[in-house]
Amino acid sequence: MQPESVNVSLGTAVVLGLADAPVACLPTTAYLMLGGRCRLDCAFCAQARDSRAGALQLSRVTWPEFPLWAVVERLRMTAGRGTLLRACLQVTASAAAPQEALAVLRAVKAVCEVPFDLAILPRDVDQVRALVRAGADHIGFGLDAACERIFRQVKGGRWERSLVLIEQTAQAFPGRAAVHLIAGLGETERELVERIQWAYDLGVTTGLFAFTPVPGTRLAKRPAPAVASYRRLQAAQWLIAHGESRLEKMQFEADGRLVGFGAALPHDGSPFRTSGCPDCNRPYYNERPGGTLYNYPRPLTPEEAARALAEVGQADEGRGSRDDR
Repeated sequence: MQPESVNVSLGTAVVLGLADAPVACLPTTAYLMLGGRCRLDCAFCAQARDSRAGALQLSRVTWPEFPLWAVVERLRMTAGRGTLLRACLQVTASAAAPQEALAVLRAVKAVCEVPFDLAILPRDVDQVRALVRAGADHIGFGLDAACERIFRQVKGGRWERSLVLIEQTAQAFPGRAAVHLIAGLGETERELVERIQWAYDLGVTTGLFAFTPVPGTRLAKRPAPAVASYRRLQAAQWLIAHGESRLEKMQFEADGRLVGFGAALPHDGSPFRTSGCPDCNRPYYNERPGGTLYNYPRPLTPEEAARALAEVGQADEGRGSRDDR
């Protein structure tokens, strides 16, 4: 069943020529959303079942609705210009979501060969297989929580089932699985680094997000994570992803705070850019233009890179400082 319309992030709509609005940084991936209000009730999500946030909101981003045919046609026109390098469909959980997501994927693939990722909650590996056969490049799993304790607090559902499905996907389709993790939900830094290491040991890409308080959600009054803490996690993720260090080489204090990385970081600031699938920069998904950038959607300036490294507190020998508790 093909849906008549799809939601498009405002920045994507600008690139596609579907909207006219000032945008501080353009996306390099076309971000689409499908499914409407979710049957799940994640405490941080604007699209959660009991959320009072706007229906056109996800995290900080506004997602206006457009006819599917118009979005597909604009993707066809734009894909060859080198501006939008891939598409990513965010799919909320509903009974019709898997079939509709498959229809959207096929509609796009029928007119252009832009790489296409999906952030979706599949029922089983057979649904993953159908999406991969239709041309999906990556299947993104919104695990979000670093550990079972946090998962049960903010998401509910079956933790072990989620892990098994991710593991099955990684085994059946090497290089196709991705996991989204949110920092700042109450986990320790060690717990999140452990989950990142688990993912990369499976061959699974990780996308790191900073928790964003959204009005109308159950966690609306929870603060965003401290920037220094988030920078340490970005550093650990980059080192693990690039094979420069591992969890076992890193040092943690008794409360789980990361104090040693086991390797030095590059000076260009690349660990602090948006992480996840290739070409994904998610501009201002976690922050406001002009404010602190948790995930840089573009290369850092030398000044930004120096500031981010100072926030990490990493010395040349690869050990973090302790002045940002």
